[in-house]
Amino acid sequence: MLALVLAIFAAVLHAVFGALQKGRHDPWLSRGAIDLGYGSMAAPFAFFVVPWPEPHMWLIFGGAFVIHSIYKLLQAWAYTKGAYTVVYPVVRGTGPLFAVIGAYLIFNETFTITQWLGIAVLLIGIFGLALYNMVFLETARDTLVPALVLAVITGIFVALYTTYDAFGIRASADPFTFLAWFFMIDGLCFFPALALMRWLRLPDRPAAGPLLLRGYVGGIVAFLSFGSIMLATRLDKVGEAAVLRETSTIFAALIGWLVLRETVGPRRIALMALIAIGAVIVEFGG
Repeated sequence: MLALVLAIFAAVLHAVFGALQKGRHDPWLSRGAIDLGYGSMAAPFAFFVVPWPEPHMWLIFGGAFVIHSIYKLLQAWAYTKGAYTVVYPVVRGTGPLFAVIGAYLIFNETFTITQWLGIAVLLIGIFGLALYNMVFLETARDTLVPALVLAVITGIFVALYTTYDAFGIRASADPFTFLAWFFMIDGLCFFPALALMRWLRLPDRPAAGPLLLRGYVGGIVAFLSFGSIMLATRLDKVGEAAVLRETSTIFAALIGWLVLRETVGPRRIALMALIAIGAVIVEFGG
């Protein structure tokens, strides 16, 4: 039950995180500010609070850094090319399917026929939502195809990092050691420098203060979201946690409606209901 609560909590916060990155600032700058925020907040915990990582963890941290860096490059690029309500559902829909396959190959997890039905219902809802948004898209139509290709590839990397990080947190004696060191290494080693170079090249630079504030708010959201899903994968099946997290698409649509003033009609509500029903079937069909 705790794993279920953690996965849903991570879903809500992940939708907020996506909206923060895609918000009024350039996605590359937003991501750099967020990474700087959570990396700098994690550093004191990594050095002074949690136990020191075991020797075998350094190679695992290196692999996680590479995977997450590629994922973040792809995500920022996809957000640059496409609308949030199109890109986000495709990324989140592709991720759980491959995460379930990865969980089977690495952790020998299996799903019942009922749970596979739930995954099918959830994916129909997610990709249906993306298709609906795509049909009625009013902006960024000329870059729609590359945005969708990038979104699918990004979704594959979501599955890759979900499975790999689940392996990493289980390999550490203390899960909070993994989280603290992961956030510090992942946050400070790449994207802030990339974002700074991009910011310096802009002819009309956004004010640094609001951007950094957004970064630290996003950093707190990232701590809670990623930490919750990683703890959920340690407590329960990786595949189930990955699927449940993708209910974030529902919350992303709600954010698009309430915050970004996007229209939510009966068709979208029906598709969001499919996502929720699919998640429930997966959770209780085992």
